[in-house]
Amino acid sequence: MKAMIWHNPRCGTSRKTLAILEETPGVEVSVIEYLKTPPTREELLRLYARAGMTPRDGLRAKEPLAAEMGLLNADDATILDAMMAHPILIERPLVETDKGVKLCRPQDKVREIL
Repeated sequence: MKAMIWHNPRCGTSRKTLAILEETPGVEVSVIEYLKTPPTREELLRLYARAGMTPRDGLRAKEPLAAEMGLLNADDATILDAMMAHPILIERPLVETDKGVKLCRPQDKVREIL
């Protein structure tokens, strides 16, 4: 099985999720450090659709920039625009397999798509 993780190596939950993926037999992991290589708007919308999420669900609301930019009460288009300009606003880790996409917070949620 192939798995793709949008990963931030500085995030403990992201590191733990990656460890689960790497320790699972038969899983071939591709890692995208999304702060260095952010997803496109279309790719992010596709991931959220597969996960049954909205951009608001994928907003890293704890990031101070989210409040500074007034995103806590913004519409989805505004949130997406902000995510494209500031990828740090994308909540992580997102993991995609053939079985679906999950925002893996907590990290054990990844097991639902393995």
